[in-house]
Amino acid sequence: MSLASFIKEQALALGFQAVGIAAAADFRETEGLILQRIDAGRLDGLPWFTKDRARLACRPEELLPGARSIIALGASYHQPEPEAGDGYGPRGRVARYAWGQDYHKTLRRRASELLDAISRELGYSPGARVFVDSSPLAERAVAQRAGLGWFGKNTNILTHGVGSWTLLVSIIVDIDLPPDEPLRTHCGSCTRCIDACPTGALVEPYVLDNTRCISYQTIENRGAIPRDLRPLVGDWVFGCDICQDVCPVNRRPADALMPEFAPKHADAVRPVLTDLLQMDVAGYEQRFGGRAVTRAKRTGLRRNAAVALGNAGDEGAVPALVAALRDEEPLVRSHAAWALGRIGGDAAERALRDALLDEPSPAVRDELQAALGGT
Repeated sequence: MSLASFIKEQALALGFQAVGIAAAADFRETEGLILQRIDAGRLDGLPWFTKDRARLACRPEELLPGARSIIALGASYHQPEPEAGDGYGPRGRVARYAWGQDYHKTLRRRASELLDAISRELGYSPGARVFVDSSPLAERAVAQRAGLGWFGKNTNILTHGVGSWTLLVSIIVDIDLPPDEPLRTHCGSCTRCIDACPTGALVEPYVLDNTRCISYQTIENRGAIPRDLRPLVGDWVFGCDICQDVCPVNRRPADALMPEFAPKHADAVRPVLTDLLQMDVAGYEQRFGGRAVTRAKRTGLRRNAAVALGNAGDEGAVPALVAALRDEEPLVRSHAAWALGRIGGDAAERALRDALLDEPSPAVRDELQAALGGT
């Protein structure tokens, strides 16, 4: 058995469902596209994603001196949605990739096991570096070059059998491996993902405006969600799956083989919004420790819950939102004010007027006044 065949066999045995090999040459075309997106403001809101980082992400030799090949791995995170749990009131939605344990740790551990197997097969440890999403490497470009999948118009990598419910891992190694051929598949004339995006974040095929994406607003944005986008966020409290849910390639996806991606309970998928809004530090750590959801932070999740409650329009949530007007975080108070303005009613109006009397934050006062004005 060749080394490449051995690597693929071992990767599949570890629970990966797609594996390919790419040459470690620079990704010059991808680098140019990313730099264009930065110049056009499509990546605004991600201050860490600089031009220098973009260049580094597309130059494997700078990430691992002596780089020769890249092993590209894909793992499905698709899970059937469980039945709703107990609890009263409107529920939010969490993006599917965050239902289970934090994928970074899970995939890095599996990749390390693959490297151990390669070292045993070779009789020595090759130079290698593992990349799982948070490290600088253009992993989608790697996956495309390695034949794992093709770029969908929603900017995700689509793979046969798994669709876009795929988490990617790349391992740069300093050994020569025969590269696989890129897929020739494409999305044809389909525009379902573009048509379904409620915020218009997919401004054209293969181009995402980061600042309008629900995933960015509910996870990466540490400030206020723009008022014009709040009604469009719907009930999402962490991430968004809309462009994937409508994709025809995802019609019959393979479920995850890694048990770490399974939700422990129904509330991990559809949490009760008032519970999220009222969550204290201990409750946050107990509920979300070890999950990717912590990326949004406790304040961000409670901000998102307030927006989702405003969109739900359930008067039963008014007491929880009124209490949130006294929260220690101005960001939570301001979005609770917006939600109360959306829901309306005498109790909401009284609470907004009372809060306006002694609110110290100018930003929150602005939200309170806007909510009372019905905007």
